[in-house]
Amino acid sequence: MAALALSVLAGCAATPAVPAGAQKAAVRVATLKGPTGVGMVGLMQAQQAGTAANDYAFTVSDAPDEVAAKLASGDVDIAAVPTNLGAALYAKTSGGVQMLAVNTLGVMYVVENGSSIQSMADLKGKTIYASGQGSNPEFVLRFLLEQNGLDADTDVHIVFRSQHDEVATLVASGTAGIALLPEPFVTAVTVKKPAVRVALDLTGEWAKAVTDGSQLMMGAVIARKDFVAKFPSAVTSFLAEYKASIGKATTDVDGTAALCAQFGIIPSAAVAKLAMPRLGLTFVDGAQMVTGVSGYFQVLHAADPKSVGGAIPDSGFYFRAP
Repeated sequence: MAALALSVLAGCAATPAVPAGAQKAAVRVATLKGPTGVGMVGLMQAQQAGTAANDYAFTVSDAPDEVAAKLASGDVDIAAVPTNLGAALYAKTSGGVQMLAVNTLGVMYVVENGSSIQSMADLKGKTIYASGQGSNPEFVLRFLLEQNGLDADTDVHIVFRSQHDEVATLVASGTAGIALLPEPFVTAVTVKKPAVRVALDLTGEWAKAVTDGSQLMMGAVIARKDFVAKFPSAVTSFLAEYKASIGKATTDVDGTAALCAQFGIIPSAAVAKLAMPRLGLTFVDGAQMVTGVSGYFQVLHAADPKSVGGAIPDSGFYFRAP
């Protein structure tokens, strides 16, 4: 889970051609349901059609910890996961994984049944319903409140619930007037209750609040370091195809929404289509990735070192193409 002044790809790159008779590398890829997995569906379709450069075996999961465990155990080679989970896995495996690219910027929004919230400062004195206590949503919200001169413990009242869908239900029923929600829950709520609007985009609020060039980079694709070392060509071709897949997702909204439903990434194609503009799809690698995500890790580490595995990852965590 799940932008944030790096640009989102707007073009649709062509899928790399596979030379006739070439033997494809076997690559096991795990991805998550929800925003983190949306950029993968074009590549999943290419695999299904037999046009992918590698021979991919995809696993789709709704549990980030399950995906991390598969990567740590060697059951998968590449995985799309929350960025901070990748950092924690780097620590857990003693440097055994690398971040290849960021795939998802911020997907968290403050929604309101009304029009009183136009800035973070307007949250003073308000009750905010949220999930994710003790994890990224709380840490990011607290950081942005503080950057806007508000004390999260005294200037606002944050009411936590255990699940995103529980918060969404409270908003849809009118019980919660203001809430912090990620996509696609934002879209699901606004469809059910049109009076609810997106008041604040935390991706944009992050960009306003920082001066270090960091962004709210919430999703990434990581790989086992031994796989990267052993199959560099397969990794290079994967990244080219994955970048093209993300590019296609940003331009072919209808087609991508249908594929999200087909592959179980987002259950409803209609919800996926409406949510697409707020899913934060991107492809950022190399030095821009390091600059963008390092500041995000610093904020999480300051809130709770365990959220990034106890320490901010060193340079060995970041893949750099040869």
